[in-house]
Amino acid sequence: MIFEEAFRPLNFLEIKDIRHWLLIVTACLCCISGVIGQTKISQSAPETITIENAPDQEVIAVAKNVLVKKSARGVLVFGGDAIIEGQISGDVAVIGGSVIQKSGGRISGDVFVFGGSYRPESGEPLRSPGRETLVYAGYEAELREYARNPSLLFSPAISWSFLIQRLFSLLFWFVVGFLMTLISPGGVSRAVTRFRVSGLNVFAIGAAGFLLLTIGVIASVAVFPGFVGGLLGLMAFVLIILAYVFGRVVLQVSTGKWFLRLFNWDKKPSETLAILIGAFLWTLILSLPFIWVAALFVLFSMGIGLVLTVRKENGWKAA
Repeated sequence: MIFEEAFRPLNFLEIKDIRHWLLIVTACLCCISGVIGQTKISQSAPETITIENAPDQEVIAVAKNVLVKKSARGVLVFGGDAIIEGQISGDVAVIGGSVIQKSGGRISGDVFVFGGSYRPESGEPLRSPGRETLVYAGYEAELREYARNPSLLFSPAISWSFLIQRLFSLLFWFVVGFLMTLISPGGVSRAVTRFRVSGLNVFAIGAAGFLLLTIGVIASVAVFPGFVGGLLGLMAFVLIILAYVFGRVVLQVSTGKWFLRLFNWDKKPSETLAILIGAFLWTLILSLPFIWVAALFVLFSMGIGLVLTVRKENGWKAA
């Protein structure tokens, strides 16, 4: 008995301490994820691929510059520049770079630039009449860095702009959740109950629906004509976005209420406080390096699952 009393403070598995240890473990995981996410790989300047004469070749490059000396059919570059000295019979598209058209170069197709610029050396560049030029100059440095180090997509760097974006995201989703519960309190409440009772079933159905929907869109674009495939893709995109918004609001409310009940802050959790806490927790989870990818998949799957099971609410059994 003496030894038991002496070592009782070392019993970390007491029920009253589980909540505190849950917070400690969660904080440690967040810190570890943040440290991993801040690890950067140094990248040297991109090398240049030189194309001498390939009139029937589509040139595709990632994190490299492309120099066309004589001819090519088309050029697509991600994270580099396209330098045109010869003739391009098709289109030139660059993401995270610029299209540099030399004075003797000719582009017969369209020019698309996202995250860069179109820089012809001649005042009247050699272009076929009626062709389009679309340029969006923002995020050039970020897109170049993503092309050279794709892991940055899963581990965003912590900065003041990143923190401000997360703050605006928190406020946005709090307002969306508040308005949705204000406009349709019954629908959100029933969805929260359905998630609490059969969350795994809803997630499984939603994940299967999300994967089948993605495969169906890709197949429709490949099989059907351009207009029909584009229309089906647009419909699927709208459905996924609406399901994501609804699913995120439901998970925010459910997570906020669970958090309040876990720490006994209020016997009857406040709906507004639950929405705020849930929005904060999900914004935090979606800001963690690598973890946000899995969390985003969960949100999409839960949203689609809640939409697909809206008619089967009375048929679920307790999980």
